[in-house]
Amino acid sequence: MSHVFDIAHRYVDEIAALDPILATDIGVPGHEREMTDFSPDGVAAIAAFNRRYVADLEAAPLADDPNGSVRADRIARSVMLERLGVHLDLFAAGEHFRDLNNIASPLQNIRQVFDQMPYTTEEEWSNVAARLQLVPDALAGYRQALSEGVQRATPAARRQALEGVRQAEVWSGEGGFFAGLAARFDAAEAGPETLRTDLGRGVRLAREGYAEMSRWLREEYAPKATEREACGEERYQLLSRLFLGATLDLPETYRWGWEELHRVEREMAETARRISPGATLDEAKQLLQTDPARAVEGVDAYRDWLQQLHDETIASLDGVHFEIDDKIRRIEVMIPPTGGALIPYYTGPSEDFSRPGRTWWPVDGGTRFPKWGEVSIAYHEGVPGHHIQVAGVRLLAEELSRFQRTLTFISGHGEGWALYAERLMGELGYLENPDYYLGMLSAQALRCVRVIIDIGMHLELAIPATESFHPGEKWNHDLMLEFAVERTRRPREFLESEVLRYLGWPAQAISYKVGERKWLEARESARQSAGVSFSLKNFHSRALALGPMGLDMLGAELGEANATRDD
Repeated sequence: MSHVFDIAHRYVDEIAALDPILATDIGVPGHEREMTDFSPDGVAAIAAFNRRYVADLEAAPLADDPNGSVRADRIARSVMLERLGVHLDLFAAGEHFRDLNNIASPLQNIRQVFDQMPYTTEEEWSNVAARLQLVPDALAGYRQALSEGVQRATPAARRQALEGVRQAEVWSGEGGFFAGLAARFDAAEAGPETLRTDLGRGVRLAREGYAEMSRWLREEYAPKATEREACGEERYQLLSRLFLGATLDLPETYRWGWEELHRVEREMAETARRISPGATLDEAKQLLQTDPARAVEGVDAYRDWLQQLHDETIASLDGVHFEIDDKIRRIEVMIPPTGGALIPYYTGPSEDFSRPGRTWWPVDGGTRFPKWGEVSIAYHEGVPGHHIQVAGVRLLAEELSRFQRTLTFISGHGEGWALYAERLMGELGYLENPDYYLGMLSAQALRCVRVIIDIGMHLELAIPATESFHPGEKWNHDLMLEFAVERTRRPREFLESEVLRYLGWPAQAISYKVGERKWLEARESARQSAGVSFSLKNFHSRALALGPMGLDMLGAELGEANATRDD
């Protein structure tokens, strides 16, 4: 192990001790009975830890090995320095003092860590009981950070606070997630009455913790929160570095988002006529939404259908377009608890692969599930999307540092690949059914809309005068929602959750389409460089073997790989 790889290895173990929720997320054992400290002191401790590791990395010599280790060391150090650097800049900017949104803030992380814990043995249930009892303290520390944000005149937006009220109320309620754990334990018969008592106490404390969080957000925080929802260009560029690993020309990206949306809309109209000759897009979507033969009835049947789709896709792609190791041939379909955002998501396998990669599909009380839009999303979340990428790098212990394999998910790289994977499956013939092809195009349209309204809102840009939608007006919440409903034709309830997400998580929403743009540019560059010898399978293998990295670095490294290719 080189010096750089040794530093990266030690970092993972030590950050796991400082951030037990992260430890559970990536599958590092030994911290299941602990909780992350989200107080200002806890966040400052992690920042100090990161500064120490930046110094160690900057002083570390690179490997001196002609067999490729020099490049591996250089990339490993560059990736780690870039990630730690942006997190230190976020700390210096005080982002943790207003870290409240509807999808990826400590409010959700404290609840969601229990989704990643096993619930089989007596020991595992004992871990759950112990961690549940720490929920109130974790939330109290988080409130300290948010309170300091108010004192610094940098609170989160009021709309995010009110959504936090709703989520905390759902999770603390009689029918909420925590209350359901006791019934789950009783059904499993997993331990003695003393453990049942410990679990009951933990459930009570967790519910009380979230009930208090709901009250505090409603009565004390929301009245002091800001009505302003645009983050401004300076913050947006900083957050773009976090989510993209790149510095963007934001006005150009905004214009490109409009161009891409118009292109996708033209193709959607053509595809609608393939579904039903002469049909408009709205008429075709109405057919897809209401035709009983094109839907799955019941949550269990929906989960089984998605599981079968994942299994069949893996079997079909393996050995033909990708090489899929036996350790990652399983994806587990999950239905998450109610209360969170209404978007499917993926969680990677544990470091030792004892917990598989999982796709999560919120149903929010629904019982009927049209298929047309779900197929390309399954490709995005599973194979060849996130699962190939995230689970695949966990296998590359010799080529990538432990930091790269477990802690480096950069949204522009990861979500960009997953959106590229949707388009790729169309190119490979897996979306010949026009129903499913329209689903892929609909997903593309949503990602184009995200680029437009996320940049437009947070930079307070005007809608182009050449557009038919409110030309010349500046974006606000209501225009964002109206535009999203009009141009994606998705359910308003879903888009309300989405727009709330964009407002509270600036720059993340653009990472899908911007990242896909970079992957397509890299593929075209490789194709031009290789000529007739270009192999799509080899390109994917080389590109993914580089491991996760920022988009600026991805372009540079793939350019070097193309120049030295050996097909």
